[in-house]
Amino acid sequence: MNVLLRQLYQDRASEDDTFAILVIQKELSPLSILDGFDAIVLVIKNNPEVDWHVKHYQVDDMKVALHSLSQTTMHHSLIAGTHRRLVDWLFHGKVVFDRNEFLKGVKERIETFPPGDRMKKMTIQFTKMLRRFDEGKILFYNEQPFDAFSNMMHSLHHLARLAVINHGYYPEVTVWDQVRKIEPETYKLYRELLKSEESLEQRIELLILATEIAVRSKTEIGSEHFRSLLADRGDSFTIAEMMEIPEVQDYRIDLELLVNFLIEKEFLVIDHHESKAQGIHHIHYRLNT
Repeated sequence: MNVLLRQLYQDRASEDDTFAILVIQKELSPLSILDGFDAIVLVIKNNPEVDWHVKHYQVDDMKVALHSLSQTTMHHSLIAGTHRRLVDWLFHGKVVFDRNEFLKGVKERIETFPPGDRMKKMTIQFTKMLRRFDEGKILFYNEQPFDAFSNMMHSLHHLARLAVINHGYYPEVTVWDQVRKIEPETYKLYRELLKSEESLEQRIELLILATEIAVRSKTEIGSEHFRSLLADRGDSFTIAEMMEIPEVQDYRIDLELLVNFLIEKEFLVIDHHESKAQGIHHIHYRLNT
């Protein structure tokens, strides 16, 4: 490894709050995960104030990006999927520093993919799929086929990630290669849509029908995390109370859409509570047991 590149991260290895350091180099990794850089240095810190900081360097003839992030940010990104390349970096990177085998534990967690992590990630992808699907249909029926197709394809991508997670894997950058191996029927739909010679409108109609079937079949596993949170707390909730549940924060933005969908599918029911104003009622939601 380049001596100058080593100098870039050596001082950080001596800092007490550094958990681990990885180096991802172009010649050893797919170019797509390097964002155009020759190397990426990933520094994981035991410091919640770090969040995610990035610096760019010219190291001899190499362009290098140094990413420093906290352990908390790393775990949140792995669950919420906010930085898709992180999983690839953790697996493809060369470990140059690992305090108390911290990274070994992280990789074991990714490989075993604990049920709690998996359930939450599935609900995140399910709500994103619902959002794109809902917007795609509205745009299509309002004669905006290009935007409709874009949203429907995004919905299909979230379906693909949901399928990968359901089979116990973290979605990678090359998610369709994963889907091709573990859920070929979804991969076949995606391939046919891309290669189809039918009109754009006909392809969108096919995609709407296929996605509706997929949404119905994935509703139980896709909403399990949210429903389990309601079951643990019992009673009924206002939408504001639901939004304050800490574990809901990663899909809070689409929570109202999810709640209305679960009412439509009879997973949730509505209770009306009287307000101070006559004829106006507060809406509460509870599981349909």
